[in-house]
Amino acid sequence: MLPPKENELITRVGQGSPMGNAMRRYWIPACLASEIAEPDSPPVRVRLLGEDLVAFRDSEGRIGLIDEFCPHRRVSLFFGRNEECGLRCVYHGWKYDVEGNCVDQLNEPPEHQFKHSIHITAYPTTEFGGIVWAYLGPPEKMPAPPKFAWTQVPEARRHVSKVIEECNWLQALEGGIDTSHAPILHRLLTDNSTRGGIKPSNPFVRGKAPHLVVDVTDYGYLYAGIRPLGDSDVHIRTYHFVMPFHQIRPSRSESGLPMDAGHIWVPMDDENCMVYNWMYSTTDAPLTEADRRERGIGNGPDFVDQQTFRSKQNRSNNYGIDREVQRTESYTGIDGINQQDRALQESMGRIVDRSKEHLGPADKAIGQARRMLRQAVKTVEAGGTPYGTGTSYYEIRAGEEVLARDADWHQIMAPDITREKILQTV
Repeated sequence: MLPPKENELITRVGQGSPMGNAMRRYWIPACLASEIAEPDSPPVRVRLLGEDLVAFRDSEGRIGLIDEFCPHRRVSLFFGRNEECGLRCVYHGWKYDVEGNCVDQLNEPPEHQFKHSIHITAYPTTEFGGIVWAYLGPPEKMPAPPKFAWTQVPEARRHVSKVIEECNWLQALEGGIDTSHAPILHRLLTDNSTRGGIKPSNPFVRGKAPHLVVDVTDYGYLYAGIRPLGDSDVHIRTYHFVMPFHQIRPSRSESGLPMDAGHIWVPMDDENCMVYNWMYSTTDAPLTEADRRERGIGNGPDFVDQQTFRSKQNRSNNYGIDREVQRTESYTGIDGINQQDRALQESMGRIVDRSKEHLGPADKAIGQARRMLRQAVKTVEAGGTPYGTGTSYYEIRAGEEVLARDADWHQIMAPDITREKILQTV
């Protein structure tokens, strides 16, 4: 359980909140690069940490992320004209560049213009892996750029999508870093099912309840679920949690390619998050069009409105649950792995009351994430640098293997995470 005061501390992210201040020390996904693909293309709305912003790409390809509301009469710049290296408000013609400077005031004659004294909030951006990332913190404390391994491969080997989840970011994150639920919630009942999920013949399902090992590092932690499999083998699946809201896990594409995949649970505000879903081929082979439709995981155009990024199956229609399918084909009767996650995480309410929880050993990774988030808050309040702002996560990979019980899984599956890099094992 988590006392209400502690729960408030690590879930609330608005301006001036302790967790919000800590979040602002990291690069945060603002939008997909494809949303503002071309110079002078229409701006898009962005909501981050309770702030309403707009993103746009100017005539020279530079990206601006600025306050949504014009400081003249506070109308939305989403309706603005993106033209000649600036976003112009269509109400009175005030225009802003990517740095937030007012560069023109159409409704004022030249001798009365006071544009040089007008500045709108603007945040630095960078572009990696098909995502526009923003930094909302103190300029002098900007962290290393977010060069995750998946952001560094060619576009043909990479795919990124996003979907709004209607609950607090932390319960969504905790669902993602909880390995013990996966072969239960996402279980298929027959091997011949064509629905997204984990087949009963998969060792992930056949293995017994996992023993968890969590190795704390300076980026977050490596964690492994170790499941007895028969008398002599174990099934081992490794993940990474990268502060403050990243997960990396092993996967396979629809076409069978070995991949790493994961999520980024970005707080839009206290009660909603934007989930970025990424995958990349860990071989030289490109992803197929079938891979990019994300059918098995329940994202993509079949499941998510690509204009609003809202799930087509949601609270209003009980996520499309089919009780006959639940009886005969899948554990939940809900299509799509990520859609199953959203249904259960949103069912907790907008912000779950953690004072009523009863956690066990299988929740070790969740407890450690909460401790690290609390420590990040304290570190930032003390003027320090929180974990996860360096470069040690740049090359990390996840893995899944069946090994002999006496094998050194750590050396086999995570050789780059040496004992010297592990700060603590829990």
